Amino acid sequence: MRLDKRAAFAVPLLIGMSPLAFGQAQPSSNAFNPAISLILNGRYTSYSLDPAGYRLPGFLLEEEAGLPSEGLSLDETELAISANIDDKFYGSVSASIEQTNGETSGDLEEAFFETLALPKGFKIKAGKFLSDIGYLNPIHAHAWDFADAPLAYVAMLNGGYSDTGVQGRWVAPTTLFFEVGAELFSGDTFPGANGADSSGTGAWAMFAHVGGDVGTTSSWRAGLSYQDADANGRVSTLGVEPNIGTAVFTGSSELTIADFVWKWAKNGNPRDRYYVVQAEYLHRKEAGEIEAPPPLPVILTGGYAGKQSGFYVQGVYQFRPRWRVGLRYDRLEASNTVDTELVPLFEDHTPSRESAMVDFSNSEFSRFRLQYNRDDSRPESDDQIVLQYTMSLGAHGAHRF
Repeated sequence: MRLDKRAAFAVPLLIGMSPLAFGQAQPSSNAFNPAISLILNGRYTSYSLDPAGYRLPGFLLEEEAGLPSEGLSLDETELAISANIDDKFYGSVSASIEQTNGETSGDLEEAFFETLALPKGFKIKAGKFLSDIGYLNPIHAHAWDFADAPLAYVAMLNGGYSDTGVQGRWVAPTTLFFEVGAELFSGDTFPGANGADSSGTGAWAMFAHVGGDVGTTSSWRAGLSYQDADANGRVSTLGVEPNIGTAVFTGSSELTIADFVWKWAKNGNPRDRYYVVQAEYLHRKEAGEIEAPPPLPVILTGGYAGKQSGFYVQGVYQFRPRWRVGLRYDRLEASNTVDTELVPLFEDHTPSRESAMVDFSNSEFSRFRLQYNRDDSRPESDDQIVLQYTMSLGAHGAHRF
């Protein structure tokens, strides 16, 4: 089982796995007949606590961070169009549509081109795209193994980091898979904000990945990533009491991610049985000035220094064709200092969560999932139940490792 280092780390071990299980790669198409795919996502969600009061004590969350609405909802239905532009370039566009509480919203997830024929293992990508920091971040939400993002991704990346920028990467010509890359972004999305104040280049990142095969049954990959972003007036929720207000943060945000994944399949064929063990550790440092405007009685301003970390570890086992089960554990920790009366706003609590899921895939294009979370993000435990469906229509190529 040999790694194809120039094909997004795709390995023969993974051939036949559901396209819903991994991040997107390039489908076969041409300039006159682009690949078009539509991913239908929907869910029913139930909570034992009011989702409107969701918070992660110790963390300044992005304004839109929180739980999906209770009951039935349409969740990030995605339309994607991609094709080889010519023999030198590939292009892709994906947009999502979501309906919550009767309101429909749209978002441009990715719109980029990348090179196909640079020499010596080099590749350049430009446009709006999912950053390659971490393991989960470059994978679209419909391909996750659980219905929601890990707590660390919610707290530090608002579920996932996508921005407008340029990326360069290099794959080494070695038997062992090894790649390095660097990215420069506008800095307009969380954890950055208002990239124009940083001359339109308010965030940058770099990453390194290494991996290989173990016999004919297993493969692995490890990664290390670093991101630096300027937060120029970033508006965040205070995250202590519902409706208490917002905080405006101006300063620097530095994030380091270590990730590891191990995949095994019986006789190297994942059609019948396989398992995947996946883990990531995230550590963030923020420093600058924070301002809390009304509805607090007065506007409080002061210096803010935050050190936060979090991790998740999960395992997914396909015990028979079409059926999978999975377990995941999340945990966060925060150590923050503020030199004003804002100190009480950072509640002394360590968020954590345990999740269990079972899903059924009638084919590689359809999946139903039942998931249970015991969520201790808040001081009170929240029992959460999610019933989710994911349907893939049209062209949908192999997925990355």
